[in-house]
Amino acid sequence: MKKHNLLAVILLASLSIMSCGDKKTAENLFSFNENKLKAQYTPKETLELDVLNLQNKKIDSIVYTINNKNLPTLKGNTKLSYPLTDEKLGYKNLKATLYFEGDKEVDSSRVELISDITPKVLKYTIVNTYPHDHQAYTEGLEFYKDTLYEGTGNGEGNDTGTKGISSLRKVDYKTGKVLKKVEYPEAIFGEGISILNNKIYQLTYKQNECYVYDVNTFKKIKTLPYYKPMEGWGMTNDGKNLYYNDGSEKIHIVNPETLEQIDYLNVYSGSNKIENINELEWVDGKIFSNIYLKNFVVVINQKNGAVEAMLDLSDLENKRTKLADVDVLNGIAYNPKTKTFFVTGKNWDKMFEIKINY
Repeated sequence: MKKHNLLAVILLASLSIMSCGDKKTAENLFSFNENKLKAQYTPKETLELDVLNLQNKKIDSIVYTINNKNLPTLKGNTKLSYPLTDEKLGYKNLKATLYFEGDKEVDSSRVELISDITPKVLKYTIVNTYPHDHQAYTEGLEFYKDTLYEGTGNGEGNDTGTKGISSLRKVDYKTGKVLKKVEYPEAIFGEGISILNNKIYQLTYKQNECYVYDVNTFKKIKTLPYYKPMEGWGMTNDGKNLYYNDGSEKIHIVNPETLEQIDYLNVYSGSNKIENINELEWVDGKIFSNIYLKNFVVVINQKNGAVEAMLDLSDLENKRTKLADVDVLNGIAYNPKTKTFFVTGKNWDKMFEIKINY
């Protein structure tokens, strides 16, 4: 991402408390019983759904939906208890469709599902320190078959202060030498990468498209458009689908062949949305992510989006060379062979191999 002057926070200080439901009118025959709904819930709670029959109509059936997913149909009853255990975090749009006396009416409401997990504080030890190309404005970092690959953006150049060149790289992590590289025109800002089925996927920041390469030859295979207009930031995969983010709290889960959306996650710590999630890494069923403009890594539950743990890497700031144009921490790659993580930053001259206890 380009440099910003705004200050990002690791935990959003303000709560997004929303009103439960729409304003009712005199013509409503049915209405969600707002006294049974809270603004916020946690996954351990049960949603008690109930509709008020304002004019005592004879109800044939009622269908509740949560984010357009149908819940069990009720015959002549307005109440339904729905456990939230398996739901993803975020806002839940509720709808009740009531069928009565040959007619129907729809009412809606909304609640927010937040995390009930207190993130664990992780510790790390430095295993090795390696050189890193100071020209690399790191956006993505990933190991594939014991080889390190890196995606860079066009941040500031390290000597002249001029804009650099975005690229895709194959790197000898022990020496920092670039073994293979694809460079982009200045107008294209490269972002996060992920490697799946011998294909490298690289996001773009503003172009609304992803470039796909053969991992062995670096030959471009195709360009895939995002499924809707958005920014591209970090990227990873679970061995089947791609996961990428757009600078908000949302992680998009998409088909690697088409980039069409399959699902999504909203990242929360407690009641706070965690925005600016950046570089992503899939490790043993968990998603590790840098937080842009912060020296933190968070560990995200891939089923519901809850932050389960946090790692403070601030000390690394004192272990790399302090140059005027060096930017923030970004770049996290897991080497399954050594079971260690490799972390660096934008235009950092060093890369650190660390062991995380989690």
